[in-house]
Amino acid sequence: MRQWTGRTHELKQGSYNRAFRSPGDIMRALFVLAIAALLSACASKEDPSRIRQIAQDGALRVHPGLLGQPVPPELQALAVVSPAPGAVSEASAMRMDEQGLRTQRSVYFDLNKADIKADYTSVLAAHGQFLARNPQRRVRVEGHADERGSPAYNQRLGLKRAQNVRATLLGHGVQAAQISVKSWGKSKPKLTGRNEEAWAENRRADIVYEKED
Repeated sequence: MRQWTGRTHELKQGSYNRAFRSPGDIMRALFVLAIAALLSACASKEDPSRIRQIAQDGALRVHPGLLGQPVPPELQALAVVSPAPGAVSEASAMRMDEQGLRTQRSVYFDLNKADIKADYTSVLAAHGQFLARNPQRRVRVEGHADERGSPAYNQRLGLKRAQNVRATLLGHGVQAAQISVKSWGKSKPKLTGRNEEAWAENRRADIVYEKED
């Protein structure tokens, strides 16, 4: 019996020696045990009341800021709104808006009038902002009139209309050298005919972009 016990002790001792062949093996084993103990301690610190609350009601809670309610201080750090995918910045939207408005290159006037109507405020603002950002671009504002009236009168009226458009563009920061004016009077109608539709179409000033050098 003593011999068998001694043999068993030798086998255990041999297994121990094979498992821990060096001090490094022992250190690694102790490190693993220390990590396991640390994780167990962290898990034990979880607030049980919070776990019970989630388990009991199970309700989806909406951030109070989305409901127009005051946001508690502890949630303010989480109230960060990320931009939606594909969202367009304000500057990009303004540039796209200008590009669309600049396709409208005619300003129309009432009979015997040269003052610019409020309908064309945004159109001229778009042209003005574009030209101000691109000082190398040049435009020519051409004034027109309908067929009624003498040639001299219509020439002066067309020029006044072109000058008023130019003054509006200058007010948006465009350099004076970028804009020239010309009056065609009634010599270049956009629409021929002796009716109100044709006359209204011809009382205008056109913004003509010159080619870049």
